Amino acid sequence: MKKFFRLITLLEGLSYILLLFIAVPLKYGAGDDFLVKILGMPHGVLFMLYLALAFYLKDSYEWKWQQTAVVFLASIVPFGTFYVDRKYLKDK
Repeated sequence: MKKFFRLITLLEGLSYILLLFIAVPLKYGAGDDFLVKILGMPHGVLFMLYLALAFYLKDSYEWKWQQTAVVFLASIVPFGTFYVDRKYLKDK
């Protein structure tokens, strides 16, 4: 389950970066919302899965409440899930 969480962490971060820095600027800059429509739903699913798995696995990782808060908040900060992967998930 931990390897699956790590995969979801990376995919959620990648989908957020693509959505935030490519799809949304294209939507508002060029009036083309195609990528937002394509990336929006998968990102939403990955976001919810990331939060659910983080909550489910917090005891397995033995995170204190502060660490758990950082993991949750990282999902709304660009590149935050990559930080979580490196700081809390790598080699565990």
